[in-house]
Amino acid sequence: MIIDLRSDTVTKPTPEMRQAMFAAEVGDDVYQEDPTVNRLEERAAQIFGKEAALYVPTGTMGNTIAIKVHTHHGEEVVCDARSHILNYELAMLSWFAGCVPRAIPTEDGVLSWDRIQPEVRPLGPHWAPTGLIEIENSHNMAGGTVTPIEIVNDICDKAHERGIPVHMDGARVFNASACLGRPVAEITAKVDTVMFCLSKGLGAPVGSMLVGTREAIDKGRLYRKRLGGGMRQAGVLAAAGLIALEQMPHRLSDDHVNAKLLAEGLAKIPGISIDPAKVQTNIVIYDVSGTGLTAPEFVKQLRGRGINCGPVNDAKIRFVTHFDVSTDQCKAALGACEEVAAAVGKR
Repeated sequence: MIIDLRSDTVTKPTPEMRQAMFAAEVGDDVYQEDPTVNRLEERAAQIFGKEAALYVPTGTMGNTIAIKVHTHHGEEVVCDARSHILNYELAMLSWFAGCVPRAIPTEDGVLSWDRIQPEVRPLGPHWAPTGLIEIENSHNMAGGTVTPIEIVNDICDKAHERGIPVHMDGARVFNASACLGRPVAEITAKVDTVMFCLSKGLGAPVGSMLVGTREAIDKGRLYRKRLGGGMRQAGVLAAAGLIALEQMPHRLSDDHVNAKLLAEGLAKIPGISIDPAKVQTNIVIYDVSGTGLTAPEFVKQLRGRGINCGPVNDAKIRFVTHFDVSTDQCKAALGACEEVAAAVGKR
C-alpha cells in the first residue's frame, strides 16, 4: 500500500460525500439556479461573516478572480516571495489580471506592515502603483506557518488607510483556524476577499470558494465565466463541498498532531534537518542534504519503500498530512526515512 504524503490535495471524498453527490438536487448554476451550489455559497459567506461567496473549480481560479476584481492593469500586487500566487499559478496575476508582483522575502512566510510599507508605491510617473496586498494563510512553502490575527488586522488597517485592498489566499485557512483556536471569521474579518479550498484538508473532491462583498462577488462571477469556470449542474460537486465545510474542519487538528509527530521523528534522524517547533499545521518541510543525497534522490528511495512525496528543491522534501494518512502510516513513513538515511551512511 502506498502512503501518499505528497499533498492534502490527494484526499478522497468520504462515503457521506459520495452519497450526497449521488442524491444532490441540481440546476444550472450559470443561471444561479442550482440549489445546492446556492446553499454552499450562502453557508460559506455566513461562516466567514462576508456578504457573498462564489463557488469556483480551483483555488488558482479563485485567487485569479480576486486579484482581477481588486486591481487594474499595470498595478503591483504585494506578496511574499514564496507565495502560491507568484510561484505556482502560471503567472495568472500578470497573464489575466495584468499586474506585476512586488515580492517581499520573509523567513517564515509571515508578512508584516513593517516589511510591506517600504514597498507601497503611490501613483507616479515612473513606477507601477500598489493595487493589492496579498497574504497567504497558512503559508504552503514556508512550511504551513500561520499569520497571527493581530498581524493580519494591522496590515488591513494600514492598507485600508491608503485605499489598498487586501486579499487572503486562505487555501488552508481552516488549518490556520485549528492552529490558532479561533474561528475563520475572526482571522479574515478585515480582509476584503478570501479564497479557501474545499478540497485539501477538508476532503472534498473538487472546488474552492471566494468570499467577500456582494459587489466583489458579482464582478467575480463574470470573471469566473471568462475563465471557463461557469459549471452547469455543479450541485453534484457542491454537495460534497457542503459536507466538507460543515463536518471536516473539526478534525484538522489530527493532521497537525501527525505533522508534529513526523517533524519530531525526522529531527532525530542523522543527516536530516528540521526544527519541530516551527511546524504549526499539516505541512512538514525538511532538509536531507546532510545525508549525502539530494532531495530528488531521497524521494526516489522513499518511493521504493511505498512512501509518496515530493522534493521542494535539491535539498528539501515536503510531507503533508491529511485525512487519508493515519498516525501509524506516518510512523511507517518515519521508518522509511530512517532506512534511507541509514543505507546512505553505510556506503
